[in-house]
Amino acid sequence: MRVLGLISGTSHDGVDHAVVDWRLADGVLTGVVERAGETPYPPDLRERIVRALPPGRLDMAEVCALDTLIGQVFAEVAGAAATAGTVDLICSHGQTLYHWVADGRVRGTLQLGQPAWIAERTGVPVVSDLRARDVAAGGQGAPLVSYLDLMTLPERAGALNLGGIANLTVRDAGLAYDTGPGCALIDAAAPPYDADGRLAAAGKVDEGLLAELLKEPYYRREPPKTTGKELFTPGYVAGRVKADLPLEDLVATLTALTAETAAAEIRRHDLELVVVSGGGARNPTLLRMLRERVSAEVVVSEIRDVKEAVAFSLLGWLTAHGLPATVPGCTGAAGPRVLGTITPGAGPLRLPAPLEAGPERVVLRTPGDPPAGSPAGSTRPTAAAAPPGWA
Repeated sequence: MRVLGLISGTSHDGVDHAVVDWRLADGVLTGVVERAGETPYPPDLRERIVRALPPGRLDMAEVCALDTLIGQVFAEVAGAAATAGTVDLICSHGQTLYHWVADGRVRGTLQLGQPAWIAERTGVPVVSDLRARDVAAGGQGAPLVSYLDLMTLPERAGALNLGGIANLTVRDAGLAYDTGPGCALIDAAAPPYDADGRLAAAGKVDEGLLAELLKEPYYRREPPKTTGKELFTPGYVAGRVKADLPLEDLVATLTALTAETAAAEIRRHDLELVVVSGGGARNPTLLRMLRERVSAEVVVSEIRDVKEAVAFSLLGWLTAHGLPATVPGCTGAAGPRVLGTITPGAGPLRLPAPLEAGPERVVLRTPGDPPAGSPAGSTRPTAAAAPPGWA
C-alpha cells in the first residue's frame, strides 16, 4: 500500500511530504520511501499562522479561514505528489495551532488543515486528526513519531527530533517525550532562523542567563510530558535578557539551552547512540553543542528533514489496517488506540481487511538497495552513521 504522509511541524515553515510503499511480510513491515520533500508556506499565510499562535488571539472567522487556507496548501502539495491511482491513502497531520496543557495533563489539541480539500483535489481517502484519540484516552497526543522510532532503533539508542520543540524517544525505556524548546526560541530571536548556526557560532553563551532559563519547571517534570509554543512563546525570554546583550550572545545562549535540555535527557538514559532529525539537524552549532555535552555518538538521520512525514505515512497505514499506532508508555494513554478520522476520496471508501497483529519490526529503504542517499538530500557522515532501521 502506498501512503502519502503530510505534516507541518511546530516550526510552521511549510509542508513536508513522503510517499512510502509499505509491504508486510513475516512480521517485518518494509517501507520504500519513493518520493519526499518540503514545500514552504506562502509568506502571507505563514505570517497569519504566526499571529495565531500563543500569545496571539483570534476570532472564529480567522480559525475558519486558516483551516481552509492551510487545507488548500496541503491539497496542492498532495496533488503535486500523488493522485488517485498513484497512492492508495493520504495521512495528513495538518498544522498544530494549539496544544492545551493544564496541570501537566493535555486537555485538547488543535490541528488545522481541512482534509476535505485534500480528498477533493486528489480523489484519495485521507486520514486526519490523529492526535485527538490519544488525548481522549488520557494521553499527551505526542510524540506520535515514537511508534516509528521504537520499531527501528537498536538497543541503547534514542531518536532526537529538533523541530520547533525537541522530543526524544528512548528505545529501551519505551519512552518518548518533549525535552523542551528545539528551534522555537532560536527562531524567535533570529527570525526566520539562524542559518547554519552562524549567529550562535559568532556569539558567547551568557552563563547567567542560561542558568536562569534552566530553572523552567517543565524540565523537572517526569515523562510522559509534552509542551509547545504555548509555553515557549516568542516573548518567553523577555524580561530576563539584559538590554545590552548582543544578538549573537542571545542566540548562542538559546542554542545552548536547547542543547543542554536535550543532552540532560540523553545522559539520564545513558544512551550510546542518538539519531537526530528535524530542522535543528541542519544547525552545525547546535549539533556541536549537543555533542560536547554527551558521550553518546550523535548522528544525523538519513531522512532528517522528512522523518515525520514518513512517520505519518506509517500511521496512516496502521489506521487503514485497523491497528493501533500509539505507545501508551510514550504518550501516557490508557491503552493503544487506532488513530484518526477518514475522509473518503472520489469513490466508495474501501479499506484493507483488518490485521490481527501489527508488525514486529519496521525497515525503511529508498528504491535502491542499499539506499543511495536520503530522500531529502542529506548524506551519511560515515558508513557507521547509517540510521538504524535502514536496510
